[in-house]
Amino acid sequence: MDPIRVMVNGVPGNMAAAVARHILEQERFTLVPYALTGPEIAEKSWRIREQHIALIHPEDRDAALEKMEKPDIAVDYTHPSAVNTNASWYCAQGIPFVMGTTGGDRQALEDTVRNSPVAAVIAPNMAKQIVAFQAMMAYAAEQFPDLFKGYSLEIKESHQKGKADTSGTAKAMVTYFNRLGIPFSADQIQKERDPEVQRKDWGIPEAYLSGHGWHTYSLLSPDQTVRFEFTHNVNGREIYALGTLDAIRFLQQKVASGAKGKVFSMIDVLKGV
Repeated sequence: MDPIRVMVNGVPGNMAAAVARHILEQERFTLVPYALTGPEIAEKSWRIREQHIALIHPEDRDAALEKMEKPDIAVDYTHPSAVNTNASWYCAQGIPFVMGTTGGDRQALEDTVRNSPVAAVIAPNMAKQIVAFQAMMAYAAEQFPDLFKGYSLEIKESHQKGKADTSGTAKAMVTYFNRLGIPFSADQIQKERDPEVQRKDWGIPEAYLSGHGWHTYSLLSPDQTVRFEFTHNVNGREIYALGTLDAIRFLQQKVASGAKGKVFSMIDVLKGV
């Protein structure tokens, strides 16, 4: 079986770099020697181990791709502001993609794929275990609507300073709690990005201030006698990178089976890998 040729977009960003490193470590994949990057990146190339990656800015991508062999799959860990334009480009070029970047207009993102000849895995969180936890919450919301009616909800999330948007996972959790009977909106999520606060008040280890995802969902009964709390704390990026590799394998299988205009989630990946 030929290796899957993967274009990892967003390098030299930390998440994209972590995925690229894992791709180089596995014979199942080949890392193509070029990648999309943001307009703020001045460098024209990036090196990971012995491989040089040509960095392509948005205005140069069409011309650059004409000179290079098209990848089998693109992985996107760029910036929320680039989500929709990048997706449109992948679809126009006929490149199936895994979208790990959060933000952007998510409905427009999915519509773009459904109206195109490509398939994509789109997920605000690539960590399989956290996605499974979300699936459990979705099941509870469907089977026990209004279970927590009357309860108050507090959601706190902390990520590294460079994460521009509110966590997509936290936003998704809001929808489950709404169905469980709690009126709550995404703009009520408490977002922390200050390393000093993260270190002193949250207790996040120094080594992971530049890469972590800590979430706590707290529910309190109307009379304040009952409290529920759900927490998932991730240090580093390995869990997301490994989940991304599963998503690549899954998507390649679907493409080989003829999938077009299809949007898959990480729940689909969990069921299909």
